[in-house]
Amino acid sequence: MPAGSSPKRERQYEHIKDSVKERGASDKRAEEIAARTVNKERARAGESKTASRSSTHDISASRRGGLRSHRGSGGPTYEQLYNQARQRNVKGRSGMNKEQLKEALGA
Repeated sequence: MPAGSSPKRERQYEHIKDSVKERGASDKRAEEIAARTVNKERARAGESKTASRSSTHDISASRRGGLRSHRGSGGPTYEQLYNQARQRNVKGRSGMNKEQLKEALGA
């Protein structure tokens, strides 16, 4: 956790880390997932100095987890794939659907 984090975010981090460890993940993986989730929530709440567009405009981590519970990960969203394709200068990306973007990116 970044220095100066609120007690609420510290509790949230520990709760997520413990939950992930209970599901059988390693300590390192649990810490990574907890940190990413809390940092995204901090960005959405305006508590961080910088934030990516996907952190502020994408579905919240808590909502996404509820939507995907017991069904596995739905993978990256269309917007996330599109942004990755834009970074890699994939030609014709604006006319592609999610499956075509996955194929073009080799995902």
